[in-house]
Amino acid sequence: MTKEQQLRAIFDNDPFDLLKIVNKPKQTPDDRLLGKFKDIMQFYDENSRLPEYSKINIQECELYYELEALKTNVEKCKVLYPYDEYDLLEFYSELQPKKYNTIDDIINDDTFGILTTENSIFDLKHIRINAEREKAKEIAKRKKCKEFELYEPLFKQCNVELKNGLRQLIKFNEDHIKQGSFFVVDGMLAYVKELEQITRGKHSKLDGRIHCIFDNGTMSNLLFRSLGKALYKNGNSVTEVIEKEKPVETIIQNEDEHTGFIYILKSKSKNPDIKAIPNLFKIGFSTTEVEDRIKNATKEPTYLMAEVQIVYTYKCYNLNAQKFENLIHSFFGNACLDMDIYDNAGSRHKPQEWFSIPLPAIEKAIELIMRDSLKKYKYNYEKEQLNLRKKD
Repeated sequence: MTKEQQLRAIFDNDPFDLLKIVNKPKQTPDDRLLGKFKDIMQFYDENSRLPEYSKINIQECELYYELEALKTNVEKCKVLYPYDEYDLLEFYSELQPKKYNTIDDIINDDTFGILTTENSIFDLKHIRINAEREKAKEIAKRKKCKEFELYEPLFKQCNVELKNGLRQLIKFNEDHIKQGSFFVVDGMLAYVKELEQITRGKHSKLDGRIHCIFDNGTMSNLLFRSLGKALYKNGNSVTEVIEKEKPVETIIQNEDEHTGFIYILKSKSKNPDIKAIPNLFKIGFSTTEVEDRIKNATKEPTYLMAEVQIVYTYKCYNLNAQKFENLIHSFFGNACLDMDIYDNAGSRHKPQEWFSIPLPAIEKAIELIMRDSLKKYKYNYEKEQLNLRKKD
């Protein structure tokens, strides 16, 4: 049997007339009906709205009644639908073509039940899907750390050091996996307690077991390759402490004199030019309470004629204000902003002490000032990254 004969046999054996083509006669509206509808569309085109009832505009009122009459006559709407350029007849949902966004929409609209089967191809009875396998693996490799209280202080200290810029998050590399190292993986802080039998396997790749503690109180004995894969996908390495220094002395002696407050402020200006400046902070010194100093911020050019937010304040003893300002401007000079601000009277001002610097770098610099050791360091402002190291 030829292909033509096979197709003919299929068309002849069509008991439900599924393959039968029915040419429906095309309906056309009469000139008056179409003319009125075009007047409505022209009104919509010129006014960007449908005609409304009006006692003043008689023509608009007539168009309003014409449209209301159409809403009660679905047959006229069906005839006019092909001419509806602005979807003005959308109040008849049966006139709208069906839209399918997903495969489920098509299957659920199966009028003749052609796509419906008793057993769906998506029902997996003897196969475990990937998500289930991953969940089982996760359960198998994570368990509660019974000695977590021994490691919790390490996590707290690491978070403080990250906040203060003593540690940084960097791109992960397998060479970073060492005993005592920290990582951030899937939003959790991980500590490498111990490496077990790490060797180079096939293709000279490292492999073995790693004992990891996580800051949510769990632990895992996972493969070296598994940790590396997770960190490459969604993680970072945590650097060692940049430099361990003696903590800032907090004991106040009787002879110490309270001289004022170092403050860090953040601008709340709605000016788009100011909002676009990254890491914009004001670093200054006040002999009075900072809250009192900024009460009239919206009227003072030094605060950019806008409200400010207090980020940090440091209570200082024996610190000279002029010395502090000189140190800050000298140290962060290449990041100091040169701006013009006009007050309410139209006078021009150039506010000082505004810098575009990441907050951890500012905190570290103030800490060094209070240790009287800032002169030993220099600051490099490159791509908004903290680069604070001792001078050569």
